Amino acid sequence: MTSQTVVVLGASPKPERYSNQAVRDLVAHGHKVYPVHPTSAQIHAQPCYKSLDAIDVPVDTLTLYVGADRSDQLSESIFKLKPKRIIMNPGTENDALEAQAQALHIEVVRGCTLVMLRTQQFDL
Repeated sequence: MTSQTVVVLGASPKPERYSNQAVRDLVAHGHKVYPVHPTSAQIHAQPCYKSLDAIDVPVDTLTLYVGADRSDQLSESIFKLKPKRIIMNPGTENDALEAQAQALHIEVVRGCTLVMLRTQQFDL
């Protein structure tokens, strides 16, 4: 397993949310996690970023936990990060964003981050 830099867009401070569990599991798997939440200070001891624009490190994976309406609004910031891969978790699928990403040679996976971690399919 290799450590990745992973942005969790739509991270939630609520433990029952899948995005919260993704932050926890990504940290447990040794990844450097950047949760994005507009008002939370931290999630699972990881400092939160109020926006994607606040992140200034190379990003391996951006995992989406926001709907298509929200990701459309954030597409410019998403692509400014130049992630190597975007994971569209169930319910976050966005055909336009996927087409843009593929045109920029960014891998797009329609899958579940939690399942990918648990079945050793997360590593790039």
